[in-house]
Amino acid sequence: MTTGLIKRVGGSLGAAALLTLGTAGAAWAQAAPTVDKGDAAFMFLSTIVVLLMTVPGLALFYGGLVRSKNMLSILMQVFAITCMVSIIWVTYGYSLAFTNGGALNDYVGGFSKMFLAGVTPSSLAATFSNGVYIPELSFIAFQMTFACITPALIVGSLAERMKFSAVMLFVALWVTFVYFPMAHMVWYWGGPDVFAEAAKAGEPKLSETLADAGLLFKWGALDFAGGTVVHINAGIAGLVGALIVGKRVGFGREQMAPHSLTLTMVGAALLWFGWFGFNCGSNLEVSATAFVAMINTFVATAAAGLSWIAVEWLFKGRPSLLGLASGVVAGLVAVTPAAGFSGPMGAIILGLVAGALCFIACTAIKNLFRYDDSLDVFGVHGIGGIIGAIATGILVNPDFGGSGLADYTSKPGELVAGSYDMVAQVMIQAKAVGFTILWTGILSAILFKIVDILVGLRPASDNERQGLDLVDHGERAYNH
Repeated sequence: MTTGLIKRVGGSLGAAALLTLGTAGAAWAQAAPTVDKGDAAFMFLSTIVVLLMTVPGLALFYGGLVRSKNMLSILMQVFAITCMVSIIWVTYGYSLAFTNGGALNDYVGGFSKMFLAGVTPSSLAATFSNGVYIPELSFIAFQMTFACITPALIVGSLAERMKFSAVMLFVALWVTFVYFPMAHMVWYWGGPDVFAEAAKAGEPKLSETLADAGLLFKWGALDFAGGTVVHINAGIAGLVGALIVGKRVGFGREQMAPHSLTLTMVGAALLWFGWFGFNCGSNLEVSATAFVAMINTFVATAAAGLSWIAVEWLFKGRPSLLGLASGVVAGLVAVTPAAGFSGPMGAIILGLVAGALCFIACTAIKNLFRYDDSLDVFGVHGIGGIIGAIATGILVNPDFGGSGLADYTSKPGELVAGSYDMVAQVMIQAKAVGFTILWTGILSAILFKIVDILVGLRPASDNERQGLDLVDHGERAYNH
């Protein structure tokens, strides 16, 4: 049995939604950890639908938004990133994210599980309930899909103008030096049973156990399924990349309309479908909190889609399918950190705000600063992630229908409500957002420069005009 390091965030001490266990405290005290087949099946399904949201979901969403001469290049990038990061993850990524890192433990894990050392079919990973475990391999696979989709999001900012070799090298470096440490800082902790045992043992064991966690986790930052780790992380990296790589040839002078909004709509629908695995699966077990995440993933997304097209209708005179698809994704992004913490009505409000503000970010702000974020990764994932991460500090409030914060130490083996201060929690969330922006912004800029020196970021102008499908891959998406 593994005793440490399992996913997600919490309040001052813990992370799941409150009071869903009933008599779990007594059960935990009396029985050895076992795996429920329902929880295992839930994690299996959650994992494969997150893969579906990446390939083909994200690939088709992005592919429809580029010009036809670059359709295959974006499909290739997303697909190849998924393959490469999967291998990196089981080689050393899982270990860097979810083991103790010694002197660097605040920031990154170590290499004790490199090549999945010590992981067997019978190894267990903790959930957020005392005495409830899942197979460690299911946790590894689930987290692997997160590691795959996050860098795949970034390529939308750089679409149509970055060489395939540069994309692959950048992603390999980026997941190593940016994503794995970020996942560790937000989601690494000992698990509820470890916290309970330490609480029963008293000091100094309790302090040592509480210290064995990632930096942002120890701050008390809440991130149910990846607002900081996935969306702000990718959105800021995408913006930095767009600024460093530069604008597409002809940007602002030539028509660069999406070549197939039909495929974009199909991709958006697959993203919404897969996001239920993303958000609900982040609960790691079939408890009431998984269904809170489910309803929030429905209603926040719907609200954001309607909000986006309402604002677009007001300012542009008509609603668009592109706007609706973009709004849906903005809602999915915003609700991700709050999925298991917010009540449904709070999630609707979050979606309405996110849809409107992401529309403004992708139109007025983008036009004002004239940066070429090809597929609005920063405007949707960066801004939507920031909105959702900060709002989580408000929506977790029990007075607003939220879950409150979990306390795993005051009554060891039970899941009880901890103290909650809305102003303090919002400040913690803002601090975590600021840290994420600086972490990924600075390191991503350094990595882009390194890649530029080693292989160059862009193809020649003539090759870019010809299209990356032929230049990089020798293929065409369509042969008429």
